[in-house]
Formats: sequence, structure tokens, C-alpha cells
Amino acid sequence: MTYTGDVTKGGPAAVRTLDQLTISKVSVGPMDNNAYLLRSGDEQVLIDAANDADTLIALIGSGGLSTVVTTHRHGDHWQALEDVVEATGARSLAHAADAVEIPVVTDTLTEGDTVKVGDCTLEVIHLVGHTPGSIALLYRDPAGTAHLWTGDSLFPGGHGKTIRPEDHISLMDDLEAKVFGQLGDDTWFYPGHGKDSTLGAERPHLAEWRERGW
Repeated sequence: MTYTGDVTKGGPAAVRTLDQLTISKVSVGPMDNNAYLLRSGDEQVLIDAANDADTLIALIGSGGLSTVVTTHRHGDHWQALEDVVEATGARSLAHAADAVEIPVVTDTLTEGDTVKVGDCTLEVIHLVGHTPGSIALLYRDPAGTAHLWTGDSLFPGGHGKTIRPEDHISLMDDLEAKVFGQLGDDTWFYPGHGKDSTLGAERPHLAEWRERGW
């Protein structure tokens, strides 16, 4: 089945199989949060233990879990974190600027750090604005296409909510410099809620996002 990234709460995972990495996406919780299980070889990493711990633990299955990465501190992205860590013994990572508001963080991340899943490497990109410690995770597939997990910092149609004008400016600056300025149009990104998109589909709208101010 062709991967589209479309998922519904209580429905099956959408699974994408790359040469070295398998991506499973599910929707959990009342805010339609996305959680992503990445598998390479015998190792698995979960991005955002957002909600519905039983769903996530079933998705993890008998393969075990090495790491949970939380993209930012907002509570809808970590409601199942304690239960998943307790059930799997996984380490729990988040950016240092958000970690104090996230339960069970065992180590912190900063710009340029990496997270390993099997033979694959995820690069940490710090995107300041939605929260002080929001991060995206980048996988540069040797086959050519980059894959980016953006939390609430980038959606189809714009970035996530910001409170102050300076937060909007900061996030737009980071997105333009660190994401759109560095990665190609074929880069596929996986947001914290809703559907996926590509940078190429969103790039023509950057100026209007900046102008509208949120």
C-alpha cells in the first residue's frame, strides 16, 4: 500500500518502509496527536509518546524500545511518556530548554546532537518559537530523500501557534535558515498533528506566513 501519512485515532498505523528505516505513524489522544515509531535493524525509537499508552506499547510490540524523543514541552505530546518508559525501560530525551516541564527526561538534547536508531542517525534541529525548546529530527536517507519530524514547529500551511510577535519571528527565522534553507523540496516532513507534506509544497508560502504574523 502506498504511504500517504493519513491516520485516524483508533485506526491502523500508516507504515512507510525505507531502505534502512521503517516509519509507523499513529494518531492518539483527543487532540489527534501523531506518534511515530522508527525501526532500524533491532532498534526502535518513538517520537512523542503523546497519549494512549496501550496503543503505543502495542505498536512497539516485542521489539523493545531504546529511546523516546519528545519534540517539545506541551502536555499533549507526553501524556503517555511515563507509562511507555516504565513499560519499556527506554531512555527519554528532550531539548534542554523544555526538559524541566516534561516528566521522566533522562538526558537532554541541543542543536546538532544526534539520536541513533540502529544504523540510522537522526539530527537534532532546534527551532525556537512554538516553545523555547522545540526540536525537529532529521534523517538523511542515503537513497536521497530527507525525512523530517517537526513536532508543532511546522505543519502543512504554516507553523504552530506562537504567543508573542518575537516568537513568530524567531520561528520563521529558524525555519527559513535551518529547514527550508538547508533541505530540498523533496524533503518529506511529519508533523505533530494531522497530515504530512513536503517542503516543496510549502516553500511558496513562506512570505505569506511571515506576513500574517502567527
